[in-house]
Amino acid sequence: MTLAEAAPAAAARTWVRVCAVADLEVERGRAALLGSTQIALFLLPTGTVHAVSNYDPYGDANVISRGIVGTRRFVETGQDPEQGQDAPTVASPLYKQVFDLRTGACLDTQGKDPKSLRVWPVAVSDGDVFIRWEGEL
Repeated sequence: MTLAEAAPAAAARTWVRVCAVADLEVERGRAALLGSTQIALFLLPTGTVHAVSNYDPYGDANVISRGIVGTRRFVETGQDPEQGQDAPTVASPLYKQVFDLRTGACLDTQGKDPKSLRVWPVAVSDGDVFIRWEGEL
């Protein structure tokens, strides 16, 4: 698990460096701890990094970073399936609910009530991963 560098309280709403991109593996989750919040980071083959809560709201455990990364094809009503868009996803390792890494929405609830993951904006600069953090570290 990566521990983010502490920032002064005055910088409570700012970009926080979490790790180097080199610390991440493509399609493998990594957990980071910001303050008391666990975040799951995912590096996609496109070079995009996503940050979502590591807490699985269905399994009641911090395990999302251990989930299976994939994609889900979205097709608008009446649209040609070939024109659909692939959304990056992660499936919980516990009960297999599938979450959209862009929005945190659960795409496959496995018959349970809808829940979602918190999502943080991510920026990559000079080989480092930053998360837009609004809270204390």
